[in-house]
Amino acid sequence: MNRPAPREIDDALLRGWPLPAIEDDGDKESRGRVLVVAGSREMPGAAVLAGTAALRAGAGKLVIATPQSASETVARSVPEARVIALPEARDGSPSRLGLARLEGIAGATAAMLVGPGMIGREGTVAFVHELLPLFRSSITLLDALAMDAVESLARFDQPVILTPHAGEMAHLTGREKEALQEQPAAVARRQACAWNACVTLKGATTCVAAPDQRSWIHSLQAPGLGTSGSGDVLAGIIAGLAARGAQPEHAAIWGVVLHARAGAALARRHGALGYLARELAAEIPALMHSFASPAA
Repeated sequence: MNRPAPREIDDALLRGWPLPAIEDDGDKESRGRVLVVAGSREMPGAAVLAGTAALRAGAGKLVIATPQSASETVARSVPEARVIALPEARDGSPSRLGLARLEGIAGATAAMLVGPGMIGREGTVAFVHELLPLFRSSITLLDALAMDAVESLARFDQPVILTPHAGEMAHLTGREKEALQEQPAAVARRQACAWNACVTLKGATTCVAAPDQRSWIHSLQAPGLGTSGSGDVLAGIIAGLAARGAQPEHAAIWGVVLHARAGAALARRHGALGYLARELAAEIPALMHSFASPAA
């Protein structure tokens, strides 16, 4: 079967496919609620980074569900969020007892992000299995440990975005990392079709692929983005854009670009290395505004 070549993500593409319009008389309800299920007693910051990025991307309301041991830290760090403390298992993974606390907000949740900073593989995967059916009407982004659910689910029957880097994709597919890096577009397309999900395969060349075989590539040499927490920020940006009404591949494409350009902006001010993941999100509003302005 002949497949179209990946389309390069450039300014022309972005201006022709703008983000959902901001209503002049809209409020936080009109820009959607995002639920971030993230963090652990060892990594509460992942929930903070992802949740803050979702708000910076324009989501109207933020709920963060995080294990009880991390909830106080997260609540202090993100005062804009409603924080739900989840019961946790001995290994730190979220307990299924917490599902009832989330089911009540499923109907009002436009987008959900699951995975950043979570620990306890077996418990996390079991939790994701039971969580997904509750949020069938939400766009769900699976990141980090939550992506391991694909090994047993095989195909999704609801809108899902996955954001693996090459090492994670090698783990999920059982293939060699180096081989995947040689053909990122082909790999992303194949897995998007196999999983029935939007796949964002991250790297120096990032490929976004939809289940229908459409794909897009974005290249940027930004070594500073390879820092702790950077992927949590990217996931939060994408989830925030999805909450605003962007479809999975639309949110992923814009998220990749905004994240990359935020890194480029910080590199110009601070140097190629040494800026922090928590500094990325603050760059996002101005970058979105620059695209909303008429083209020169």
